[in-house]
Amino acid sequence: MQFRDKKVLVVGAGKSGLAVSRFLTDKKAEVTLTDAAKPAYLGRELERLASEGVDLFLGGYPAVNRAGFELVVMSPGVPLTTEPAREAAESGIPVIGELELAYHFTKAPVVAITGTNGKTTTTALLGEIFKDGGFKTLVGGNIGLPLVTEVENYGPGDIIVAEVSSFQLETTVAFKPKVAVILNLTPDHLDRHGTMENYASAKARIFANQGKDDFTVLNYDDPLTAALGSESRAGTVYFSRCRILEAGGVYVRDNMIMANINGSNEAICSCNELGIPGAHNLENALAAVAAAKAAGVGNAALARTLKKFKGVPHRLEFIAEINGVKYINDSKGTNPDAAIKALEAFTEPVVLIAGGKSKGSDFSDFAAKVRERARVLIVLGECAGIIADSFKSGGVEQLLFAGDFDEAVYLAHRNARPGEIVLLSPACASWDMFPSYEERGNLFKELVLKIKKNA
Repeated sequence: MQFRDKKVLVVGAGKSGLAVSRFLTDKKAEVTLTDAAKPAYLGRELERLASEGVDLFLGGYPAVNRAGFELVVMSPGVPLTTEPAREAAESGIPVIGELELAYHFTKAPVVAITGTNGKTTTTALLGEIFKDGGFKTLVGGNIGLPLVTEVENYGPGDIIVAEVSSFQLETTVAFKPKVAVILNLTPDHLDRHGTMENYASAKARIFANQGKDDFTVLNYDDPLTAALGSESRAGTVYFSRCRILEAGGVYVRDNMIMANINGSNEAICSCNELGIPGAHNLENALAAVAAAKAAGVGNAALARTLKKFKGVPHRLEFIAEINGVKYINDSKGTNPDAAIKALEAFTEPVVLIAGGKSKGSDFSDFAAKVRERARVLIVLGECAGIIADSFKSGGVEQLLFAGDFDEAVYLAHRNARPGEIVLLSPACASWDMFPSYEERGNLFKELVLKIKKNA
């Protein structure tokens, strides 16, 4: 792609949009950055971009036509139903996202991970596996670092490990990872995608351009994910926590992680040796083994990293133990299925903090799991009433409403008993109260440590 003097509209002034604007400005493009809001909190960043020649159009969108723009780059948080994307399509102007843009400047092979839950943990784990295996490794994408900021610093002998979301995949055209991983598919973001079919189709774009020399890694235990194997032209590698894959793949046998990718069964390590807890994290580890083996990582490096990797912030993150009560931050549990997996990771009674902004989710399965695992449920945010309605027939010993996040944490502290778990796993997005799940999780940590200090 050549960008000198090319007129490009970047839609969305968040982390992705800022990175794209800087990247394109360095490529001598004529950049307009637009956002329907006026993000005052980005004042200095926006001032700096303006001083470098970026035209800012904030508080609305400019008209998009061939006279004004030759390319539109959408930020993942902005739906393709907004005016700039629709007008670009009507005018025949290409519409891409930051992931696609970065790919055109990528020389290193890409290992891309998507799925409803487990993306960040698996991406971070794979990044550590490749680093331990001796590769110069870039870890980025939806995990926090826009790829476009760093991809040009990595060459053919290096590795790029990218977490990619359905929002990012919607705007891909040529994106083709060497290894594509789909961890699972459960209802999420239906407020944007509309149906599970549309959501699954967006996820499947991760392997749409792959060929016979590439690999698609799929969860054999998830029927919707496993069925995508028939659509991939790449070599398909399945992983399974529940079945022994005699025909090949990565699986569990006699409590050992086994890999059979090149025709021979190899023991990697015991499931008991994994550094991250929970059945869902065993699945993430199996997926990581499949992707790493497909990319040529040796067994010794694999086993070493699996044993020492302790997870990522905001995902079943231990914060403190206060008077015999353990406090766990799972702020990244932003949908019901993720919160269910968090509840399943513990055998102790749970005091659960849940609620926030729904993404079009159904909470019935979540409610059933809460009845099974939680003694106390504290609800808050936009979804508090919806979640509470699921418990009209009972099932938890206490159902408490919190007016704000601080109150929720203090209610949990006052009601927890020695030997129990206080678990923040909201089953909802954070956007009604926080800009991100990270800020929600950081406040939880801050409040818990304050309680511990005063205990």
